[in-house]
Amino acid sequence: MIQHWAPSRRRFLQGSAAVGAVAMAAPLGKAWAQAYPSRNINVVIPTREGGGADRNFRAFTSLWKNYLNTNFEPGFYPGASGRVGYEVYMGKKEADCYNLIFGNMGPEVLNWVVKEPTFDLNDYLYFGRVDTDPGCVFVGARSEFRTIDDIVAAGKKRKLNVGTSRMAHPASIGILALGEHTGARFNLIPLSGGKNTVAGAVTGEVDFSVLTSGTVAAKGDSVRTLLVFNDKNVLGERLDNAPTMNDHFGTDLPPMLSARAFAIHRAAIEKYPDRFEILQSTFKKVFDDPAFPEVVKKSKGNWEYINYGGVEECAAYVKTIFEIGARYKALLSGKA
Repeated sequence: MIQHWAPSRRRFLQGSAAVGAVAMAAPLGKAWAQAYPSRNINVVIPTREGGGADRNFRAFTSLWKNYLNTNFEPGFYPGASGRVGYEVYMGKKEADCYNLIFGNMGPEVLNWVVKEPTFDLNDYLYFGRVDTDPGCVFVGARSEFRTIDDIVAAGKKRKLNVGTSRMAHPASIGILALGEHTGARFNLIPLSGGKNTVAGAVTGEVDFSVLTSGTVAAKGDSVRTLLVFNDKNVLGERLDNAPTMNDHFGTDLPPMLSARAFAIHRAAIEKYPDRFEILQSTFKKVFDDPAFPEVVKKSKGNWEYINYGGVEECAAYVKTIFEIGARYKALLSGKA
């Protein structure tokens, strides 16, 4: 299991003191030139432009840039369920706090459970979570399935085809856990992205689909939600007042959440602790910005899913995902 290192306050203070001493000893012009950030911050996004991560990224950074006095430049690297973006970030981007990656921790961490990457997982750190978005089960509006019990009953008679945006996804684990609990049989079919996963359910290409519920809620009456993999359906009518798995089936499955978050090279933290402190402190300020709820609403996001997470919260989330991912590794990799 990955060991997540959290930079200590002492290290931050030592780094800040050293930078301050250098600035005082240097001419004013030179010290000003070394201020951070002095140029745009580049962000690798390991999914397609226009998707959920892109939407959250643009909404969040539209305010974050005001606290950093700089702009964010996204670069999209879809492919291999997010692996391409991480390979580019870890292999080609400089560790200087001017390069970040913004991804979906749930599916992307599950990738490393299914197949280890070419880089050391301890060489990057999630430090800023923007949201937690629970997975759900949904069908097209014209589907014969009206309730989750209809799906379970049908799944006991034949194996149902289930669309998912990526094989290794928290929502995929949710439906596998449902099958394990009820005896219903499900065949996961990765449809490459949320847009295709919704279309698969709407057109009947698959029997039903699983996905992050925020994306499903945004589709309105074209889909119908039947189950939510969370402790509570906080969106209520926007998800058709669908029950939660634990309440409906008496299970104890942890919330199957996707969580978009910023990550950084650990080497950048070690080399520039003062810069990293600035990133962390300004990141947190966005959540108290009075304009943030309206920005999220305009981006068609769900304010109920927005919540701050720092280094510790991200590490706890990753630990949970790794543990449950290991349990379902064979099914997620198509080897069972």
